[in-house]
Amino acid sequence: MRELVQELWAYRELLRTLVVRELRVRYKNSALGFFWSLVNPLATVLVMTIVFKYVMGMRIANYSAYILAAYLPWTFFQFALLDASQTILVYMQVIRKIYFPRVLLPLAAVLANFIHFLLALGVLFVYLYGFVGTPPQWGLLWLPVAMLSQLLWVVGLAAIIACWNVFYEDVKYLVSVGLQLLFFLTPIIYFSEQLRYTTLVPEAYREGLFWAYHVLNPMATLAMAYRKAILPPITIVQEHTALGQASQFPDMPLPLWLLGLNLLLGLSIALLGLSYFRKREWEFVERP
Repeated sequence: MRELVQELWAYRELLRTLVVRELRVRYKNSALGFFWSLVNPLATVLVMTIVFKYVMGMRIANYSAYILAAYLPWTFFQFALLDASQTILVYMQVIRKIYFPRVLLPLAAVLANFIHFLLALGVLFVYLYGFVGTPPQWGLLWLPVAMLSQLLWVVGLAAIIACWNVFYEDVKYLVSVGLQLLFFLTPIIYFSEQLRYTTLVPEAYREGLFWAYHVLNPMATLAMAYRKAILPPITIVQEHTALGQASQFPDMPLPLWLLGLNLLLGLSIALLGLSYFRKREWEFVERP
């Protein structure tokens, strides 16, 4: 029993070392360090705000905050999967020389990105609650549930992707393309309410397709959850300049059953991904 505890402690220290290395390597010799991780989302959200608020006619107070509340979780999801996909190949020479749980490598990439995500959320909270004066929402109570759910999804998917990429290096390119497509299929630059009341789908099918979409796309549920947890309810008004009219989309509360289902599915994916990785990790050293 004592030897098992010592071994687990050693693996914990190794994981901590790998996470610290991931954090240091990203901004090595950089004067601003972590703040570079905010430049990309802030610049992207600025462009989105200009386009959708002033060109597309989205009339929402503090629109950039609603975009940022969904975009920051997306950047964690995106960069964690892309970084994890390469980890096994990067450490292949080490893997062939000594034994350690290989799953620590993609897990370290995920945790490093999760730390960046937490820091970025902290900056967002300071801006919203300190400078803008947005009142804290009761939904903040379920924010840890949303974060845990997302972390489970990312861990499971990262383990599978990292494993596949060892044998088929096209995987990282497919993941990159897939994430670009998924970004536009996820309510980040728009809102879930717009999907629920869209006229593109016959009214008889809207409700069923809406919930099926949020179950099958975990980031859609999480984008809605982060917005509802961090920011107050809104009524979305979109002006149609060419038609001289406006569409209104009333606020929809987040169904807690949907977040709970997302959490259970995330746990299932995490267990499946780790189990699959554990099964295939002994084949890594056989890679030519």
